[in-house]
Amino acid sequence: MAEFSFELDDDQKAVRDWIHGFAADVMRPAAAEWDEREETPWPIIQEAAKIGLYSLDFYAQQYFDPTGLGIPMTMEELFWGDAGIALSIVGTGLAAVGVLANGTEEQIGTWIPQMYGDADDVKVAAFCSSEPDAGSDVGSMRTRAVYDEAKDEWVLNGTKTWATNGGIANVHVVVAVVDPEIGSKGHASFIVPPGTPGLSQGQKFKKHGIRASHTAEVVLDQVRVPGNCLLGGKEKLDERLARAREKAKGGGERLKNAAMATFEASRPAVGAMAVGTARAAYEVALDYAKTRHQFGRPIIDNQGVAFQLADMRTRIDAARLMVWRASWMAVTGKPFDSAEGSMSKLFASETAKQVTAQAVQILGGNGFTREYPVERMHRDAAIYTIFEGTSEIQRLVIARTLSGVQIR
Repeated sequence: MAEFSFELDDDQKAVRDWIHGFAADVMRPAAAEWDEREETPWPIIQEAAKIGLYSLDFYAQQYFDPTGLGIPMTMEELFWGDAGIALSIVGTGLAAVGVLANGTEEQIGTWIPQMYGDADDVKVAAFCSSEPDAGSDVGSMRTRAVYDEAKDEWVLNGTKTWATNGGIANVHVVVAVVDPEIGSKGHASFIVPPGTPGLSQGQKFKKHGIRASHTAEVVLDQVRVPGNCLLGGKEKLDERLARAREKAKGGGERLKNAAMATFEASRPAVGAMAVGTARAAYEVALDYAKTRHQFGRPIIDNQGVAFQLADMRTRIDAARLMVWRASWMAVTGKPFDSAEGSMSKLFASETAKQVTAQAVQILGGNGFTREYPVERMHRDAAIYTIFEGTSEIQRLVIARTLSGVQIR
């Protein structure tokens, strides 16, 4: 078991600096253009693929870092570069992790390479879970998967929303209800192969921020996938459903705790994204305050500005430490007795919103224009308090964990 440390080792520092160089040299110069275009930055993803940054191998290495810091370090540096482009680069990982966590070895070997493609022909994948009436309320999911035993096929019907890469993906991973009687435990995940009839892109969302990342609805109309596209296989699903039904008879608390533990382990990665965006805005504001002169002196000479910068940096460092703690706890199997995963995501996401707003204020009128990047960073930061569970959901999880009361 790795001991917790605040110091990255030499290998981690080398990886961090490598990612930082890509973020500074490739992502940042292109950030404003792709934000305005509101399109997937395929050339940037291809550049990332050419150097091995957009690949399963790289993310697997970071995921299995025994300190737990590989993924948050990667996310912070990429999102320091630009949040929209970064989400286009890491969005495929959501689907890949879904297959890695639930798929058989054959499914992993077959589908994950098709999610990424190669440097000459890059692909993306989409993880489709949220629905128009089922975001935080996963129990309200309506997309259904029905097994056609005669043909050994699953038939999927429903509409997914807020899907990163939805509709443009080579491979879609779709979560659907197979047994509505047992709530979220009656869900299963399915691979929808490229070109499958019945899957189409619905509305593409024009967003406030992270506009270089494609977000859309995915419509499933009598989508038929082979039986071997059920992640984990039918035998495993039947066994899991049988256990869930038995546990449900005796009360669902254990099921809720297991589900919460899964979310707790993934939320620090979003916190790290928020830290990256907050750090980027802080650095712009600090540099501006040192060079912008008013009344014959740099504006950082004024306490009103200097104290804001001090608070910004303090919150960023505190957020990073909370993210690192939760990431280390997740990889070493420490229980989230106080919902530390949700704590890290809550604090980091709220920090990103606050710090980017302060950066706009420090730049004054310039901060309100698209000539300076803090305007874009402030728009991007809004998403962190919304996706992977809103701030209100994080507070609910934390309060329930601390009190033992099912607060509503």
